[in-house]
Amino acid sequence: MTASLTPHHPARAIASHEWTWQGERIAYFDAGSGRPLVLIHGFGASSGHWRKNVPALTAAGYRVLAIDLLGFGASEKPDRADYSVELWEQLLVDFWRDCVGEPAVFVGNSIGGLLSLAVCAHHPELAAGCVLINSAGGLNHRPEELVWPLGAILASFARLAGAPIVGPLLFNRVSQRGQIRRTLRQVYCDAAAVTDELVDLIHQPARDRGAQKVFARVLNAPPGPRPSELLPHVCCPLLVLWGEKDPWTPISGATVYQDLSRDREDVEFYAIGEAGHCAHDEKPEAVNDRLCTWVRSAVWTQSSATI
Repeated sequence: MTASLTPHHPARAIASHEWTWQGERIAYFDAGSGRPLVLIHGFGASSGHWRKNVPALTAAGYRVLAIDLLGFGASEKPDRADYSVELWEQLLVDFWRDCVGEPAVFVGNSIGGLLSLAVCAHHPELAAGCVLINSAGGLNHRPEELVWPLGAILASFARLAGAPIVGPLLFNRVSQRGQIRRTLRQVYCDAAAVTDELVDLIHQPARDRGAQKVFARVLNAPPGPRPSELLPHVCCPLLVLWGEKDPWTPISGATVYQDLSRDREDVEFYAIGEAGHCAHDEKPEAVNDRLCTWVRSAVWTQSSATI
């Protein structure tokens, strides 16, 4: 079931194993021992985006698994029409059954947060806890969520990305190292955190065959379920961490989680100061400390008490 993987570039991923899912190769990382934590990256990223978190989590006594979603990182990038929240949710469910096998804490950033919510809501037997880090509200923005003319601009960009001739040219431009660096500096507060290593984590997989088609199909995919639809079905403890200076998923839009934290004792919400969309990478010490403290007190203590 597992075999050694050699990434094309030392910074592109931390994945070191492979697992075959629906005939496609999926890369993942598995380290440490103890109760399992499953880390799920966001759009355009990979397991390598957790490189600043894995050492602290394994040192704290946990087994850490970080997966490269189908279409990203060192995983295969097939030309398929159904990239969606539902597709990746099924991938994670099957990954849990084949590679994890006991209740885990699902930890996700951005789209990975939405996927964590979906897994925990629809498959409660898999989840001991759920951690969201600047969770996305959807795979893509819904038209009613955007003011004019932003909605029209993004819709046009998605159509161009999927066009046979213009799409590859557009992708080639947005996936250049310089453009990736500029985009990251828009969503990271600290420019020093946007290192060559981080840029390469995103740039190198974008050179893979099929990456452009994945990009186009994801941009034109349905947004998937709303967090407000999933949250009533999440019965495990929930930790929400939010970089307070995120321009993509502003903390002002996180009221659904803040309200829930006031209504449920097993839901906690914390703002991470001076951090943007990827707080786990920009402020890893703060995120690692908060996550480990919460897991010890809110997840395994509670689950042990119910045995």
